[in-house]
Amino acid sequence: MRKKKLGWALGASTAMILGLGVAASGLSSANASSLDRSASTARHPVKVEVLSPKRGDNAGVEGKGWIVDLKLSFRGKSLAGTGYNGLQLTGPAAHNNIAPFPGTFSTGQDDKIPGLVVLDSTTNSTLPGFSGPGTNLANLFNLSGVTDRTPHKTELWDTWIVGAPIVGQNVDTTLTVAVVDDLNHDGVYNDAPGVVKDLDGDGKIGAKDLDLMGVASNVVTVPFHINADPA
Repeated sequence: MRKKKLGWALGASTAMILGLGVAASGLSSANASSLDRSASTARHPVKVEVLSPKRGDNAGVEGKGWIVDLKLSFRGKSLAGTGYNGLQLTGPAAHNNIAPFPGTFSTGQDDKIPGLVVLDSTTNSTLPGFSGPGTNLANLFNLSGVTDRTPHKTELWDTWIVGAPIVGQNVDTTLTVAVVDDLNHDGVYNDAPGVVKDLDGDGKIGAKDLDLMGVASNVVTVPFHINADPA
């Protein structure tokens, strides 16, 4: 009987030690992951989050009516340092650049967040103002504002409802978003180009070309589908 009790006690002790070892290992892994995230944040002072579309979405109506919603967090930058140039509520035709929150509406560098680059892999190359997948779509965004300001961070949100099938219908496509680095060293993120070039010469324009150009943020890519069905 004593042997059985002793065996049970030793088994329980061993299990406890193994359990503590697993817990310690898990804690070490969690700490390592936190360190990895911190290192990534340190490498990129700006964080881009694409809230919409999500990976794999089937978005839109007849190629339009889908939404791009962005959250941009600038660490260690004042509002002026982000390049931000005022509130914006704009759109095509009669909505273009009018009160109460005027902003220009076209392809190219955004007049309100001039460091932002937004690309789409199937962007039209025949419509006026469009140069294919290298076209910076940032100045087509309708609504821009400031969502958080602290001594250590400035947060901007930027939203676009796509009013025409400029990237096609019933097609798989990829959205690519980043904030360009301070290329002219004036202390402001205001150096996004109107058109991104094929810098790596692979015949495609996307994340690799932005990395080669120089970015202050992570580069987010979102593959999704453009729905062609009517409402």
